[in-house]
Amino acid sequence: MRAILIVLDSVGIGELPDANLYNDAGSNTLGNIKKVIKDMDLKNLNKIGLSSIDGGESLSDVKINNTTGSFCKLAELSKGKDTTVGHWEIAGVITEKPFPTYPNGFPKEILDKFEEKTGKKVIGNCVASGTEIIEKLGDQHVKTGDLILYTSADSVFQIAAHEDIVPIEKLYYYCNVAREILTGPHAVSRVIARPFVGTSGNYTRTKNRRDFSLKPSGKTMLNYIQEAGKEVAAVGKIEDIFSGEGVTQAVHIKNNMDGVDQTLNYMKTVKDGLIFTNLVDFDMVYGHRNDYVGYANALVDFDNRVPELIDNLRDDDVLFITADHGCDPTTESTDHSREYIPLLIYGNNIKSGVNLGIRNTFSDIASTILEYLNVDGKVAGESFLKYILKN
Repeated sequence: MRAILIVLDSVGIGELPDANLYNDAGSNTLGNIKKVIKDMDLKNLNKIGLSSIDGGESLSDVKINNTTGSFCKLAELSKGKDTTVGHWEIAGVITEKPFPTYPNGFPKEILDKFEEKTGKKVIGNCVASGTEIIEKLGDQHVKTGDLILYTSADSVFQIAAHEDIVPIEKLYYYCNVAREILTGPHAVSRVIARPFVGTSGNYTRTKNRRDFSLKPSGKTMLNYIQEAGKEVAAVGKIEDIFSGEGVTQAVHIKNNMDGVDQTLNYMKTVKDGLIFTNLVDFDMVYGHRNDYVGYANALVDFDNRVPELIDNLRDDDVLFITADHGCDPTTESTDHSREYIPLLIYGNNIKSGVNLGIRNTFSDIASTILEYLNVDGKVAGESFLKYILKN
């Protein structure tokens, strides 16, 4: 028995009631992209139930009368709107206190410790777009070897370095040093390695990004599934988000389509348990760069792979497709947005056409998956399995 859980990173479906507190009023990643890219056709996702979700009617140009799956949207109980907070809540852990953010850069005490332990100077130390800061400071970094440090509206400590100046493993080492320093009141959710290549005026980030996350603040569904003797196969940055906790095997990916390929590979080999996938390009490549055309194309590319995923399901598999937050590329902001997330559930033993409405927490996903896999575990959220499972 298996659950296949795919997170479309940042594919939100409308502002949460408290979005104004996060400066995200009016954000609607899916809806606003559809408004400007009118011919975006997510036919396979809509067939399962995407456009039938409350508030998602505009996502299909025609009314879908007979959906093949069950569906809903979920609110976020945690404080925050980033990858770590979203994924932890999906896995059953609510973040009550927001992670620290640094709109004015990191304090001198942190910089001094980091520079002392690494022997490297830092430049930047500001809120910035990743592509813009390497364009601005890339030449200085190449000339001096100083590390580019920047953050965002999220709780992140990001280190950018040219791969020819700082080898990848050395950059990962520097990130591990930062992770050890950033504890207590400065325990940011993620330290992120941001390697790049190229020459002056033509710097580009590579696929060798790596996230160094805090360990989850409580036991997640991954821990419980692993402890029950089942497999937890992580695709993409899932292993990093959970700091390896509860993961039995993992593979990192180059892009969304590689992520789908690796998910399909695990579907051929994992016998019992959870396959947990994150597809980050929606967020990293398109959302943060306000590239709504690229975002729409990426959604269609994934939509075109959905039949392949369905064709590889076993009779007792359940496919869950969801998100972790928003990142509306049509707004002025380049940061994540505080949004509901969509959820589509499909499988041979899952009822079709069941609208679960609006759920109170992402953690309902964890509770449902644990019940389906017959795994005992205490997580936040309420299972909705009884409403969608065929008798």
